[in-house]
Amino acid sequence: MVYRVPKRATHCHSGQARVSESEPESREDWIPASRERRRRPFRTNEVRILRKAPDVSPGKFTSSIMPTVRLAYRDEDRTPVIYCIKEMARRHHGVDVEVLLIKGTKDYEAALFDNVCDVIIEHLEYLYPAAAQGKKVTMFCAPSLARGLELVVPTDVQSVEAFGGKSLAVRTSGRPHALVLWLRMMGLENEMKVQMVSDNEVGRWGQWKKVLSGECIATFMSDLYLPNALAAGLKVLSVPDLPVVAHYAQACLSEFAREQSNLLRDYTKAVIHAVGLMILRKKDALEIVAQEPMRRMKISDRRELERQFDSIAKLLQLKPYPTPAAIANTFEIATAEFGAAEINPLTLWDLHWVKELDDAGFIDDLIVEMKR
Repeated sequence: MVYRVPKRATHCHSGQARVSESEPESREDWIPASRERRRRPFRTNEVRILRKAPDVSPGKFTSSIMPTVRLAYRDEDRTPVIYCIKEMARRHHGVDVEVLLIKGTKDYEAALFDNVCDVIIEHLEYLYPAAAQGKKVTMFCAPSLARGLELVVPTDVQSVEAFGGKSLAVRTSGRPHALVLWLRMMGLENEMKVQMVSDNEVGRWGQWKKVLSGECIATFMSDLYLPNALAAGLKVLSVPDLPVVAHYAQACLSEFAREQSNLLRDYTKAVIHAVGLMILRKKDALEIVAQEPMRRMKISDRRELERQFDSIAKLLQLKPYPTPAAIANTFEIATAEFGAAEINPLTLWDLHWVKELDDAGFIDDLIVEMKR
């Protein structure tokens, strides 16, 4: 069987060369290169696989050469999912996932269009205005539809009824318009003030300090950074979450999806397999996460690693379909923050790989196998 494999790109939008995942860990993630922007057309090589592509049932894939998918991300908090995908792809589905860290929003947003990567795994909102400008992109799976944020309040606050006339501390990065949508969903849009607070002022996810000081009555924060707020005497107030196309949703250029459809199907298998591993076989998944992801996340304590793993896994879904509400909310965020203009958000989605696998029984069979 012949697959078409994209050539490895070595330069990013800003003219820096990236060290491949396969290179020694002693190298820096980024090394100097020419300042000239390098734009290359999509190119392919042919390599021969020594056996047929794996069937629907899970199993060990053995091959000396595998087609490559270059997967880009920008936040180390994503690495537990990313490295589970990488391992499931290699072990079971005949795909070599090359993991690329891209630092900087501008470089990350340019990566697909500059042929630096094949797939991105977070922050898809900017693709809507790109599509409105004529870029052809494909979103193909949504493993999480929850923001994964907890509402932190003083201990004497028992419900959102106490929020009237008070201020909500909102982080300036990470899609702040989502909080406006949440206030609307809760009927609080005209009842509360919004105070924008940057990480530069309070530290990464430190907006809880505004609650502790009494300036604000509440803030949303990532579960991964919750312990400091709780240790300071605040608590979590349970509230409904806003459905959105969240972290780990993935996209590629439509040209790649069209020309590498079989490869993308096998890669989608690996994504679903990785999610299943994290949800149904925590011990096995933690063996993967305790290696490179633990180092990249700068975690030294195994218990803290497990806590953060659990915070991620609880947000995942085994059948990675987006919902209409999640797409609509995400599109409104994109419109408010990126100026998405007049475009039908459904035109960017192509779920036929997920549906084919689902209809063929791959996901259900995988669940049965992993529950044994």
